Amino acid sequence: MFEQAFKNIDADLRNEAGCTTELDYTEQTSWLLFLKYLDGLEQDKAMEAELEGKQYTFILDAPYRWSSWAAPKDKDGRLDHNKAQTGDDLREFVDRKLFPYLQGFKLKATGPNTIEYKIGEIFGEIKNKIQSGYTLREIIDHIDELRFRSQAEKHELSHLYEAKIKNMGNAGRNGGEYYTPRPLIRAMVQVVQPKVGERIYDGACGSAGFLCESFDYLRGQAGLTAGNLKTLQERTFYGKEKKPLAYVIAIMNMILHGIEAPNIIHTNTLTESLADIQDKDRMDVILANPPFGGGERKEVQQNFPIRTGETAFLFLQHFIKMLKAGGRASVVIKNTFLSNTDNASVSLRKLLLESCNLHTVLDCPGGTFQGAGVKTVVLFFEKGTPTRKVWFYQLDPGRNLGKTNPLNDADLAEFVELQKTQADTEKSWSVDAATIATVTYDLSVKNPNGGEEVIHRSPQAIMDEIAALDAESADVLANIRALL
Repeated sequence: MFEQAFKNIDADLRNEAGCTTELDYTEQTSWLLFLKYLDGLEQDKAMEAELEGKQYTFILDAPYRWSSWAAPKDKDGRLDHNKAQTGDDLREFVDRKLFPYLQGFKLKATGPNTIEYKIGEIFGEIKNKIQSGYTLREIIDHIDELRFRSQAEKHELSHLYEAKIKNMGNAGRNGGEYYTPRPLIRAMVQVVQPKVGERIYDGACGSAGFLCESFDYLRGQAGLTAGNLKTLQERTFYGKEKKPLAYVIAIMNMILHGIEAPNIIHTNTLTESLADIQDKDRMDVILANPPFGGGERKEVQQNFPIRTGETAFLFLQHFIKMLKAGGRASVVIKNTFLSNTDNASVSLRKLLLESCNLHTVLDCPGGTFQGAGVKTVVLFFEKGTPTRKVWFYQLDPGRNLGKTNPLNDADLAEFVELQKTQADTEKSWSVDAATIATVTYDLSVKNPNGGEEVIHRSPQAIMDEIAALDAESADVLANIRALL
């Protein structure tokens, strides 16, 4: 039933002039799902309070609750067509009353981790793109069929929502920024092995795939107590996301996975100075796939000791700083990071090798990230002791990866198993840190069992690096002129 409801919603949105892409479909489904979920959550809390002889204070005033404006019911529990708005009346209410009311919650909230703040943040960043009030009524009726009450219902809905996020990523354009293949995330989580009581962080969380998969991994552990479950709900998962749409999707994705009030903050992580990060801010586990490419302003780059226009390199510095001593991280990055000879790349490899134990590098094949032309590696490291040995594994599924033939869990099973012992095979080998050249700190993937890998860079990757080098050269010339 849930799957058919999602299909019906997408079919309605495809006929809507204001929604033209998979990104629009996911965004519009998300805000409606959120309000439906919130109504169910409030009803449950009101019922619990009544059983305890207490009074529950609703977050939303009565006219703005889903059960009032979206799906009022008659005495038989059916949609009350006399009260349910449609057409222009419905669209006017949503655009001119509902959204302004919900946007105001950000100012009322006591802090960024409250559900009130998240309501204000979500509805301050997106707008209703469904221009026809009649289409909106049809979509609302489909959403109202969905139930979030039981774990089984949430589990099914989370799978359907993940499928929407995947479709959004496959559609290209900006959607791919929000989607990391779940089999790769699961392998990263299995290697890092987070534990209940540890704080897990993703400073570029996109659709919150790393946090959701970590939650599923920990919730599946045997012998969890009520206290453990409360810890997982409230004090385990932390994320930050810059882009409005990704922020909304991350919140909804975590809710559907079973986390009621996700600790996701809408902010540009890189605007935070590394010097301001204190011990209380540091995390036990970091799992992330930060965006790559230039784009941050010069004043943002000033927050980092290693200044560069490459966003992923700034994030890597942030992650190293955010880790506790003994903390563990797994981070996706372009494979050219291992061999680039520019000052920032060399300095960052030096920092990583000297301040952390870079124990594992997973070399991913082309096609791992659908729609992205660059090849990637995954860095696994622990903070606090310098690197002594790096174990490399060259992932080779034995087929070309693509949209119709994506990466799966079986492809990564050997890597996860071998990583425990870091054994040498045809696909894996170790490099003693003492043999790494201290001039370049080159970490290129060079399989001694299969010859040196030939890295074919995409034209776009080459152009991006040329642009970055040109920008650095311009800065140097500007500084020289300033001194003259």
